[in-house]
Amino acid sequence: VQLQAYGGGLVQPGGSLRLSCAASGRTFSRYGMGWFRQAPGKEREFVATIDGSGSFPVYADSVKGRFTISRDNAKNTVYLQMNSVKPEDTAVYYCAASVRYGVRKEYEYIYWGQGTLVTVSS
Repeated sequence: VQLQAYGGGLVQPGGSLRLSCAASGRTFSRYGMGWFRQAPGKEREFVATIDGSGSFPVYADSVKGRFTISRDNAKNTVYLQMNSVKPEDTAVYYCAASVRYGVRKEYEYIYWGQGTLVTVSS
């Protein structure tokens, strides 16, 4: 599985942005899909994950209520809708695929995209 994340950019505090991650292959729906992020000078951290059907999202406490993860299996794409963004959301965002659902640890994810930069600043 190859993953390509895109949609990053500069957004003002309080604004919105939608990230997308396109996957290759015909078995996309079998994978749990996750979003992680890495801020400058910090370790990469879990943001959100969703199961193969798209019915059971899981979020980090820091983004709960502001971010929404979803997927379109017909398009082999997973999304991260980011609302009410804050400067602390500034990071490189990565999408990743796991054979397990609902997992938050990086080692559970076997395929990774290249990352897309989100900068929250006025």
